[in-house]
Amino acid sequence: MTTPNHARLRRFLADMTSLVGGARQHQDEAAIVEVGRKLLADLVKHDDWLPEAQAASSASGYQQHLLYCDPQERFSVVSFVWGPGALTPVHDHTVWGLIGMLRGVENDQRYERDSASGKLVPTTTTRLLPGDVGVVSPTLGDIHQVSNGLTDKPSISIHVYGGNIGAIRRHRFDLAHDATLDFISGYSPTPLPNIWDRSQEAAA
Repeated sequence: MTTPNHARLRRFLADMTSLVGGARQHQDEAAIVEVGRKLLADLVKHDDWLPEAQAASSASGYQQHLLYCDPQERFSVVSFVWGPGALTPVHDHTVWGLIGMLRGVENDQRYERDSASGKLVPTTTTRLLPGDVGVVSPTLGDIHQVSNGLTDKPSISIHVYGGNIGAIRRHRFDLAHDATLDFISGYSPTPLPNIWDRSQEAAA
């Protein structure tokens, strides 16, 4: 088993911490998204850093492995591992989010409220491939449904959110019954990766 290149993730976390620390979280969302998108694109163009435990999938559905949460909960980083054909409910986030594709394919179906009926209607669909980065935000479009674009193998995307996403009260939408339901996602029961032990690096 190859040892993950923890330095890449450490560097990304340091850069994101500097970014959100230097921004006024709400007023400077556009700047966070613009710069954060570039940082995440640089991370996911390499596939040598994600620990094996945080790449684990289930036979169906998806796993949400927490990689890091800022001590002030200004941002969190999660690996989403999509089982073959996995599909989320239609949902929102209530905070900005960046989605970087690491492995496989992800389909992102967006929704907006129809101005006449007030009902959610599908709009654009984006197909994310390795290296691609998508954005969600209450100001840019926050409601979507995500699916694994592969039916025979898992896909993995790395998500960065403007808060502790596993603890935020959000909404999923039952389109058939025109209903909005509150939910808090939590995280899959995976230990946080130990990316901070640099003893082997120092010894080398």
